[in-house]
Amino acid sequence: MLDQVRQRLRLRHYSVRTEQAYVGWIRRFILANGRRHPREMGGPEVEAFLTVLATRGKVAAGTQNQALAALLFLYRDVLGINLPWMDNVVRAKRPRRLPVVLSVPEVRRLLALMDGQAGLLAALLYGTGMRLMEALRLRVKDVDFARGEILVREGKGGKDRRVPLPQRLREPLAAAVERVAVLHAADLAAGHGQAWLPDALERKYPAAPGEIGWQYLFPSPGLSTDPRSGRLRRHHLDESVLQRAVRRARLRAGIAKPATCHTLRHSFATHLLESGYDIRTVQELLGHKDLATTQIYTHVLGRGASAVRSPLDL
Repeated sequence: MLDQVRQRLRLRHYSVRTEQAYVGWIRRFILANGRRHPREMGGPEVEAFLTVLATRGKVAAGTQNQALAALLFLYRDVLGINLPWMDNVVRAKRPRRLPVVLSVPEVRRLLALMDGQAGLLAALLYGTGMRLMEALRLRVKDVDFARGEILVREGKGGKDRRVPLPQRLREPLAAAVERVAVLHAADLAAGHGQAWLPDALERKYPAAPGEIGWQYLFPSPGLSTDPRSGRLRRHHLDESVLQRAVRRARLRAGIAKPATCHTLRHSFATHLLESGYDIRTVQELLGHKDLATTQIYTHVLGRGASAVRSPLDL
């Protein structure tokens, strides 16, 4: 049955990460109910499973909703069961949290303590507002030095968008392209060098996987096996490399805020709004579908709580 779940997810072009998450939740649901088949269960078992996650597991609302989405996908799309209880399952209400934002001096201190590939990636996240995986999945062809922009392919929600290429990163990115070219030549000489291509592009353009333009801009130091095709390829850098580097730099910089890689994206949006850029422009650069998502950054601007004079100081 789990193989059927994987096939249905791939038929609908879900990402590998979503596939792993959904299969994991479905397996946990079955094991938690004594290995009973999902056809023998229904609303009460689903609600009990979600309740245990919240009370005993103390998971966040987003995690609980992800588990619910996996189970609903199982019943509706895999088993073909659409029962009234599926529409009545209560989703956990996600609390509204303000994002952690670094000040400009804090960003400078953080980036000054990072170097190499991790330092370039961190600067790119802050300079463009990209998400971590969007930056890691960049290909050589996505950086347009002539137009001064970067094309973000298959962002959140499967949307493409363009972000500005920071002038300070032109030379470091050009050097990164040269390093990729040298590494790619060595891979080709060793009988590898075939990059992964989405959908059916590899069949449509058989020579494309070996071209320099399709190679990852931030490649992994070693080869790895593709989990779906089983082929040995050079994938992009693992996200944990940058996450650990940012944490080390934050501690060395003495920044008490719980800043992560995604904090650089929050800081990008907030600093643009503070500089007077239109919120619609920021929304387009971030790739937000709803303007309300972008408006949350207006709550952390300097014109907010920090601009109010406390009565204690009067």
